[in-house]
Amino acid sequence: MPHITVDYSDVLTDTFDRRGFGRALHPLVAKAVDGSVAACKTRFRRAEECVIADGETDIAMVHVEVALLSGRTPEVKGELSRSVLQLLRGYVGPTPGHALHASVDVSELDRGCYSSHHDQEAATA
Repeated sequence: MPHITVDYSDVLTDTFDRRGFGRALHPLVAKAVDGSVAACKTRFRRAEECVIADGETDIAMVHVEVALLSGRTPEVKGELSRSVLQLLRGYVGPTPGHALHASVDVSELDRGCYSSHHDQEAATA
């Protein structure tokens, strides 16, 4: 079930291995929360314009948001955040003339309010 959203500066389009990151991220998240890789979902959103710090254009950013069902301890969420950040560094290549600001937030989805559906037949068709 983890829902993961990755926002990244458009200048990173050619240097950020998004597919590789997602494929490496899912087992890491699943292990950290005692879940399954099959339940992980990651969406990448390219940000055409980002204003960072003083607004100069020489800074790129990646922000990863991992949303989990409630109930994990702060320690588990903190360790997951640090692990995702470390993993991310291996998938964003150098972008000449740009510094990189990277961040990760692990948030909770309220178990009482979250609903989902998986259509097994459509997945195998």
